[in-house]
Amino acid sequence: MTILPTTPSFRLDGRRALVTGGGRGIGLAAATVLAEAGAHVVLAARSAAEIEAAALAMRERGWSAEALQFDALDTARIDPVLDAAGPFHILVNNAGTNRPKPMTQVSVEDFDAVVDLNVRAAFFVARAVVRGMLAARLKGSIINVSSQMGHVGGAGRTVYCASKFAIEGLTKAMAVEHGPAGIRVNTICPTFIVTEMTRPYLSDAAAQASVLSKIKLGRLGEIEDVMGPVLFLASDASALVTGSALMVDGGWTAD
Repeated sequence: MTILPTTPSFRLDGRRALVTGGGRGIGLAAATVLAEAGAHVVLAARSAAEIEAAALAMRERGWSAEALQFDALDTARIDPVLDAAGPFHILVNNAGTNRPKPMTQVSVEDFDAVVDLNVRAAFFVARAVVRGMLAARLKGSIINVSSQMGHVGGAGRTVYCASKFAIEGLTKAMAVEHGPAGIRVNTICPTFIVTEMTRPYLSDAAAQASVLSKIKLGRLGEIEDVMGPVLFLASDASALVTGSALMVDGGWTAD
């Protein structure tokens, strides 16, 4: 008699998830799929109105969600705020920004704005969540939202690329350090996803044509394209995956 293997579950019932930048774009998509899979989702962002509306919409569907107004740039408040809200089994470390321009035109303020949110804030949010996991002896999954630009270069994106390469290094080091505690750490690396942040750039016909010329599947990404990958990395379906980068780039980095 053949004994068939048991398919790992994609369900997240009984788990708590924190999603930063959860009110729009990739963050909203991530929060939605985690809530639909049964997790209690805490949507965190600076803008209270967006996350409160999103959490309400989720609860109206019968899912479990709440809003947490929270500025990830305020590093002094990260630990107390997340200590009170946690502990969490899942983190989608998504809050980020970009200021694309030629390197010679990048100001100190531009540099600080991108690096402070994309690297500094991401580091200290992850640190707080890991501390909570360790104190509660929880196994968990941390998903750092990176980018295809954390694996390749791009004109006009020197600071953004630097920040996302940093996230890739942080992720690997975290995976090594926290793997023995059962904490998995991976990145998700989207191509150009149509969001509020990318729409102004993609509205330029020449820019969009340049982007599409590098995406082997021939289309821009939609926020729905990240939902399956997020659920995979958050769930037991990826139980042996850590220190990895999941490319959701339509083949951009394949050559």
